Amino acid sequence: MSSRDTNVSRRKFLGAAGGAAVTVGLAGCSGNGDSDGSDGSDGSDGSDGSDGSDGSDGSDGGDETSLLRYGRGSHSPTLDFQNSTSGEVAKVTEQIYDTLINFEPGESTLTDGLASDYSLDGQTASLTLKEGVTFHNGEEFTAQDFVATYRRFVDSEYEYYAGDDYVSAYGPFTLGSWIDEIQVDGDYELTIQLTQTYAPFLRNLAMFAAAVHSEAAIEEYGTDLSENAVGTGPFELDTLDDSNEQVRLAAYDDYWGEGPNVDEVVFVTVGENSTRAQSLGSGELDIIDGLGAQSSQQVDGYDNAELVRTEGINIGYMAFNIAAVEEFQDRRVRQAISHAINTEAIVNEIYSGFATEASQPLPPNVLGHNDDLDPYEYDPEQAQSLLEEAGYGDGFSFELATFQNPRGYNPSPIQTAETVASNLGEIGIDVEINQQSFSPYLEYTAQGRHDACFLGWYTDNADPDNFAYVLLHPQVEESELTEGEDWVSFDAEGYNTSNRSAWANREYMDLVEEAQQTTDESDRVDLYNDAMEVAHDEAPWVYMDYAEELRGVANRVSGFQIAAISGPYLNLVSLE
Repeated sequence: MSSRDTNVSRRKFLGAAGGAAVTVGLAGCSGNGDSDGSDGSDGSDGSDGSDGSDGSDGSDGGDETSLLRYGRGSHSPTLDFQNSTSGEVAKVTEQIYDTLINFEPGESTLTDGLASDYSLDGQTASLTLKEGVTFHNGEEFTAQDFVATYRRFVDSEYEYYAGDDYVSAYGPFTLGSWIDEIQVDGDYELTIQLTQTYAPFLRNLAMFAAAVHSEAAIEEYGTDLSENAVGTGPFELDTLDDSNEQVRLAAYDDYWGEGPNVDEVVFVTVGENSTRAQSLGSGELDIIDGLGAQSSQQVDGYDNAELVRTEGINIGYMAFNIAAVEEFQDRRVRQAISHAINTEAIVNEIYSGFATEASQPLPPNVLGHNDDLDPYEYDPEQAQSLLEEAGYGDGFSFELATFQNPRGYNPSPIQTAETVASNLGEIGIDVEINQQSFSPYLEYTAQGRHDACFLGWYTDNADPDNFAYVLLHPQVEESELTEGEDWVSFDAEGYNTSNRSAWANREYMDLVEEAQQTTDESDRVDLYNDAMEVAHDEAPWVYMDYAEELRGVANRVSGFQIAAISGPYLNLVSLE
């Protein structure tokens, strides 16, 4: 092992922490184009013009290779988990890469990953790593790979730092803000000193963005890891076909864990939900996600597939860009809009009962959800009264940005946007809908160019911090805040772009920060209850819905585990 400094100090780089074609026989499957995220989504067409005659669909009888075909609404714009907040990226990278700690499939409990033993005592996390694990490039996994991965994500002084314009917002809130120093003892022992007591830290290590790169691959590829993924996971990259929006993976024979039980996996993009469902029914796809009401009913009616559903851990919302729109800086306006939008009708009529109305950022099955809070009642008269009280009785106009193709928490984004525009038109507010494909949409909203936007969030670790802090805390220094304002500019140093509302409410921030440092569960519940009351009353979002997790699964698939956290666990899947 080459000689390196085995003690990495956060103090050295604290500022940075803040601051080939695949054929699957899907001829005729087309969509209207888009992409996806831990927050929003859609996709483009899955047609490659092929008739499947090469046998790669696994159905010609002459090819004994087992191929699992996973259909989704959006392509992955990158294969580097440090380069994206997208759930579509995570679906693929979770097959290629491993984390130090895992979630039990389909559960929120932690289990070992690349670490065989782990503990958190105050501000010290201790981990013992598995021996004999190899990356897809043949390199042995050691503690130094995690150190290099961490530094690439948050350390601007590191030679192989991926760059401010490359790394995602996950860097600070997953690792960078909490790690003070990493000590390495030999190849398989890690001791991580935290900057403060931070209750969710071990759960953060199980998040897709905390997976481990090969140090050798970091040095060889740099940011080209976005298309040259090298992990320790059950599958390795075979082909990335951006032109046809497909990703093909091959089973990794030296995988350390369970499986894989199929030879290949191909992720196929089919933008239209109904077309994706038809492809499942015709036997062209094995597993599909991103289902809306109509496509779920299609799947439910098939004899060769079933609709699998479970309670989700997610939130769908409309964020106000408080920093950009003067009217939104008055909470009465935000409350008025919340009363004017008929979220009950949207959930029941558009989402067809696969979701429930939301009342606050934390879903009902997450610690700290405040059961005493109700969704904003649809009340146009109250909305009009609040507008008049705020001095905007004659109305105003704003742009509502939306992604095009469905997400689980917003399965009909265009219809939802049209409903919002219609509802607000009744109280004199003119809404211009701006539809975009998801990859540029994420960039557009992350830069704060929207007035308001649809987004949502699937939990990374089932901890309330993953919603309350990640989505609504600006994560800037006190000097960036202005007295008397509860918003902050997207241009502020170190601003957390996952906070698409630019909200910076000090009472809320204090409660969430205290909850991070509290290890007693009942005390955390109280703090988050109070924080949720503030978030409800201040209304930086219109709280739309909490959605079920829905998948269409062919009968020939066995071992598939639907999961609200992490996954999909395709290493456990077999084909009959």
